[in-house]
This record gives sequence, C-alpha cells and structure tokens, in this order.
Amino acid sequence: MSNLYQLFMVKPISVDENGIKLKPEIMEKEKLYYCVFNNKVFLVYKDEQEFLNCYEIEEKEIVDKVISLGDNLDSVDNILNEFIKNEKLKIN
Repeated sequence: MSNLYQLFMVKPISVDENGIKLKPEIMEKEKLYYCVFNNKVFLVYKDEQEFLNCYEIEEKEIVDKVISLGDNLDSVDNILNEFIKNEKLKIN
C-alpha cells in the first residue's frame, strides 16, 4: 500500500473536537477498534450480526497506558487482559 493511499485512507473510528466518529460500513466483523476521548478509552466492534458493541473505560491506569501506546492494538489487548487478571475480574 502506498504512503499516499494510507494518508487519505478513511478509518472506521476517529476522534475530533466534536466527538467520536464511527464508520461501521467499513468496520470488519469481530475486530476490536479503540480510541481515546475525554480521558476515556472507547472500545468498539461489529459482531457477526453487524450490531455495534461499544464499551467505555474510565479507569485512569488503563487510559494512561493506552494513550502511551499510540496505534498498537495488540498492546491494548494486553493491557486489558493484565488489568482483568490483576483485579481478578471474571469474563463471561
């Protein structure tokens, strides 16, 4: 993919001063997307039935770690899994 194409490529989730912008029509099913807005991490994915699922995380420790990562989605998964393990939370 050329750098010029990447520069103008539309992203499925973006943030500006007015809020979070979602483009579900270009989201892949069962793929996790995230962004940071108003000191919160927002997780979004489109399920197999094409419903959008959105979650908001306010936990300062998680937000700070995610902000420090930039666009590294794999590390976001690791941060969330580490938090769940450390807090002994259950995932259904």
